[in-house]
Amino acid sequence: MANPIAICLHRVVAALLVAALFLGPLVPTADASAVRIKDIADFEGVRDNLLVGYGLVVGLDGTGDKLRNSGFTEESLVSMLERLGVSTRGTDLKTKNVAAVMVTATLPAFARQGGRMDVSVAAMGDAKSLLGGTLLVTPLLGADGEVYAVAQGQLAVGGFTVTGVAESVTKGVPTQARIPSGAIIEREVGFELNTLDEVRLSLRNPDFTTAWRVAERINGALGQAVADAVDPATINVQVPGNRQGRTALLLTEIEQLLVTPDQPARVVIDESNGIIVMGRDVRISEVAVAQGNLTVRVSETPLVSQPGALSDGETVVVPRTSVEVDEDSDARMVVMPQAVTLGELVQGLNALGVGPRDLISILQAIRAAGALQAELEII
Repeated sequence: MANPIAICLHRVVAALLVAALFLGPLVPTADASAVRIKDIADFEGVRDNLLVGYGLVVGLDGTGDKLRNSGFTEESLVSMLERLGVSTRGTDLKTKNVAAVMVTATLPAFARQGGRMDVSVAAMGDAKSLLGGTLLVTPLLGADGEVYAVAQGQLAVGGFTVTGVAESVTKGVPTQARIPSGAIIEREVGFELNTLDEVRLSLRNPDFTTAWRVAERINGALGQAVADAVDPATINVQVPGNRQGRTALLLTEIEQLLVTPDQPARVVIDESNGIIVMGRDVRISEVAVAQGNLTVRVSETPLVSQPGALSDGETVVVPRTSVEVDEDSDARMVVMPQAVTLGELVQGLNALGVGPRDLISILQAIRAAGALQAELEII
């Protein structure tokens, strides 16, 4: 006799499986197009600062600047030696182991004094390579003219040049280099984040709909109306009372929120490289499209006529010309229905055998006809 408890358990399990099959698709899932706010917006005040400096690289193996051609290199070298107590004024310097360089770096947000950062070095004069060089102490200035860091160190060059009598080989750019952690931060950029009563988000791609969605998402997550979209690029967020003095925590919560950004219907064309990028919302009004090319091919295959052996004749060249005309008679006209989508547009044009170059001309013609419901941008 079957166990009634076991039968009951089997029925319950079967019912749960059936419910899972029917109710499973009803479970809400995250929007595949949703992205984090941190990936589409920046927090105002949390930014990098660009630094630049002028310095000298020494220790090159005869690949530095020619002092006769680079007067600034010679002047810098003389001035540096004078600061070290060596007088070279009036001396005809002929060293080839020194190069004048520009040093650039990016000071991260909230970088503290004594921290380190990478620097990039690029030759200014006619130096052939910076391989094996050492950058001497170089102050790095901000846009306000103040010194924020000092760079020095051994250069890491990714390229090289090998020259022989009849041939030379160059890989990469040997006149550019980097110094990992080559600069020490001497001055901080003052910014007290936790004292703010209001923070502002700046969208990288301004859009009214996206700004409104970000504000609504923040208000929903915090449970109060603290965010407001003031324009297509800016969202103001008032720091709630329970987040006062903990603005960093508030920004952490905001930047992890998921939002579906909106984008205008746009077609971007790079004519020089034959690249076409079309947005998801691009639409085409009803229009008929035909594509065909007239190709004329002229071929010259001259023949040589020679006289027979021991005969009194001359060797002559007989011209032979072949002309072919191809009008693409197999091409057909395709009708694009009303409000055709991006996928349907691509399928229809592929049916014509249209390549990227021809597609650019077709899109421009469709726009001229007023049937392209999107912004056409040519770069």
